[in-house]
Amino acid sequence: MAHPVILVAEDEPMVAHDLCETVEEAGFIVEGPYDDASLAMAAFEKQKPDLAILDINLAGGTAYSLAEKMMEEDVPVIFHTGQATSAEVQALYPNASALAKPCPPNVILDTVQQALDGA
Repeated sequence: MAHPVILVAEDEPMVAHDLCETVEEAGFIVEGPYDDASLAMAAFEKQKPDLAILDINLAGGTAYSLAEKMMEEDVPVIFHTGQATSAEVQALYPNASALAKPCPPNVILDTVQQALDGA
């Protein structure tokens, strides 16, 4: 995989900008950011990404149904949220990763790489 595609769904403009910039600067291709769960779902259905970074609460609802659909199709999901703890996310989705906002860029990139490597 030369340049994996990462779908970003985040409804806070500053956080979305920083998140996209972080992954782009690391050499990944960014799909998004999407601030709405239905727009992110439409993008996912158009082109399956290699990984997704999702805020839990988006305009138009939560990202849970989007995350479930992605995981059904073997797309790794990282929840990037201030609304739930890592333990809460792990209880719902044991195969997903969870990062609390704010999260340092190096931790985001380490988590992305681990998810892509299947760790």
